[in-house]
Amino acid sequence: MKQKILLLLCFFLTPLLLQAQERSITLEEAIQIALQNNYQLKQAENNRGLADTRVRSAQADFLPNLSASFSGNRQVGRQFVQEDLTFEDRTTIGLNGGINTSITVFDGFSNISNLRRAQAEKASDDLQFERLRENVMFNTASRYLQVVLNEELLKISETTLEASESQLEQVRAQVEVGARPMVDLFNQESAVANDELTVIQRENALEVSKAQLIRIMQDESITDIVTSMPSVDELSLAPVNLNLHDLIEAALEMRSDLRSQEFDIESNRQSYRIARAQYLPTINASASIGARYSDQFTFMGESVSFSDQFFDQNVTRSIGFNIQIPIFTRWNNRTNVESAYVQLRNSELQLDNVRFQISEEVRQAYSDYQSIVKELESTEKSLRAAERAYETEQQRYEVGSSTLIELNLANANYVHAQSNRIQAIYNFVFQEQLLDYFLGQLDTGMDF
Repeated sequence: MKQKILLLLCFFLTPLLLQAQERSITLEEAIQIALQNNYQLKQAENNRGLADTRVRSAQADFLPNLSASFSGNRQVGRQFVQEDLTFEDRTTIGLNGGINTSITVFDGFSNISNLRRAQAEKASDDLQFERLRENVMFNTASRYLQVVLNEELLKISETTLEASESQLEQVRAQVEVGARPMVDLFNQESAVANDELTVIQRENALEVSKAQLIRIMQDESITDIVTSMPSVDELSLAPVNLNLHDLIEAALEMRSDLRSQEFDIESNRQSYRIARAQYLPTINASASIGARYSDQFTFMGESVSFSDQFFDQNVTRSIGFNIQIPIFTRWNNRTNVESAYVQLRNSELQLDNVRFQISEEVRQAYSDYQSIVKELESTEKSLRAAERAYETEQQRYEVGSSTLIELNLANANYVHAQSNRIQAIYNFVFQEQLLDYFLGQLDTGMDF
């Protein structure tokens, strides 16, 4: 009975386990999963929320503050009695309460600069988040394409192995009837062993690339991946004419990391203005209302109630202003100004460095794109020639006008040409995405 139950459980659970372990994923789905699970994006999202809070805090600095206080005390011991002008032992109870408010009238325009700095920091965080999304998208796409490439290379290796094993059977049969020398059998067995080694290496490379893709997607439920992508024949391999100057101009206009650095400069510029404002006086206005109660308070010999004291007779009101003029601050203000100025200059230099970096990246991507376009043409010609050479050598071998070594060499050249062609195709697809990445115009809905 228990064995039947176990068999039933295995029957129903096995498909579910296989489904949880192996999953067919398109490139767009892989990118969406990575964007949802990436911890750096989640951290950046938290930073964006904090930037919003800082902006609201800077806006609130223009408003007056408001505080309330309430205190009580009980005093026991010898005390001065004002009515009798004497000292005596007493126990007194007192209560005090009040409301205070103040507002900054002038602080050297620091509050304005602080708000502008907070807004610039928020804009910079938003652009950094956008560039981080592009990084995740690009890395996911590159790893996905590597998996697809390794799958294609593995198929070529497996097909080559099957052909080698079939050739081995033919050679063995020919050797047995004396139509071929024994050395051909040994050579073909060596070729089959080399092809088996290639298959093992391709399988390992495929598993490593899958593990790297799963790692960037950060989904524990996925343990194996089945890619879903158009075949090589369905891929768009139409090169486009590109202008290097236009590409650089487009990158300098669209790259979010460059615009983020510009907002960093604005933030440091406002910090510099805040530091210089420390040289100017500060004016604050304040107002308060308070009340107190004491159980010893009397009027014409009679005790006064709490409500009469606290809400009428013992109520005090005040209004005033405060001016603070910095005269000597032990050169702290000067140090702060110099420090803020250095940070501003460094951020401006960093902007120049980002510009040069973007220009260099686009130039390199442009050069690689032109090179891979030429590789597409070259590998296509090489594949056609290697295929014809292998077919011709195979026909010659069948009629006995060629050796097995020459046939295996032609086969090796044909396999090498196939591998080069596949790699050139996927490198071309990758290079197009690399150009979009360096131009700052990646899209989650990548279409090949």
